[in-house]
Amino acid sequence: MTDARPPLVATLEWDDDQQFTGQVGKHEVSMDGSANAAPTPVQLLALLLAGCMAIDLVHILTRGRHPVRSLQTTFTGHRAATDPKRFTRVRLDFTLQGDVLPEHVERALQLSREKYCSVWNTFRQDIELEVGFTIEA
Repeated sequence: MTDARPPLVATLEWDDDQQFTGQVGKHEVSMDGSANAAPTPVQLLALLLAGCMAIDLVHILTRGRHPVRSLQTTFTGHRAATDPKRFTRVRLDFTLQGDVLPEHVERALQLSREKYCSVWNTFRQDIELEVGFTIEA
């Protein structure tokens, strides 16, 4: 089996204490295991999943000519009490403004979850994922 895309290469350099700077292409990202100077890796993971599905949602809806004026996403993650304290349950709530129908949002979220969101599809599949949305006028 051949990869469809070239491998992604990222570098990480230790700065001080639990602080690191990551480099991906021309982009730089800071992280801090103590959350003092930057988000922790787990906090970044939460943003990555929320971002992946939010990007898919906007992309799918706008390609379908369903105008979205705004989108806010909230990630709520429940973690195991013992190490490695992985996520066991995740909820994503999307609040949209625009001329969109609930069935279009449901379909876009289903496509993101099942087909397009590479972040979600990289997670262990025994994690419970709940998704909700609200469309505001």
